[in-house]
Amino acid sequence: MNNLNQFVFGIYPYIALTIFLLGSLARFEREQYTWKSDSSQMLYQGQLRLGNILFHIGILGLFFGHLVGLLTPVWVWDALGVTHSLKQMVAIVAGGVMGAICLIGLLILIQRRFTNARISAVTRTGDKVLLLWILCSLLLGLATIFVSLQHRDGEEMVQLMTWAQHVMTFRGDAASYMENASPIFKLHMFMGMTLFVIFPFTRLVHVWSGFASVTYLGRPWQLVRRR
Repeated sequence: MNNLNQFVFGIYPYIALTIFLLGSLARFEREQYTWKSDSSQMLYQGQLRLGNILFHIGILGLFFGHLVGLLTPVWVWDALGVTHSLKQMVAIVAGGVMGAICLIGLLILIQRRFTNARISAVTRTGDKVLLLWILCSLLLGLATIFVSLQHRDGEEMVQLMTWAQHVMTFRGDAASYMENASPIFKLHMFMGMTLFVIFPFTRLVHVWSGFASVTYLGRPWQLVRRR
């Protein structure tokens, strides 16, 4: 079990990040015509707007919440006077709200993809698996709320933060901080890391374009001259 823990939480994160970055670059270089979200709006608009909005609000909230919550050093929270228990309660409430919003939107999108014959026929198997994978990851994340409520001192949350920060700073002892973590947290983390592995091979690559579109706001003026 120690070897498995070392691999999953000490080595696998770097494998996932490497596939995520190099796979995305290769996809952009070799298959630019597949770099899209494959919208189904032309086939059937019903419930698309509602599901799409709810899903994206929820998933973006969860993404940035995890990013800030896991990668902000503990000493920063201590300097701000935020106790571990308070931070955990904020994470529980914010994560619960965003998770519920994301879940509602995702279920609407899954219902469209799987039950509408026209949409289902043009949806690749990989994209169907992706939706179900996100659903399982999301449900596991929501289930961790009940585990966290049983340990409100925030110490397990600090362990998860330390693990993530040690991984990002290439420290060899990162996996040791996950050894005593709750199994549901471990599974949630594994599902989340694997999402980065399958990212380059699915429609998720359009997320890169979403972040890149921010630079469009600072584009130079288009010059139009008379002949």
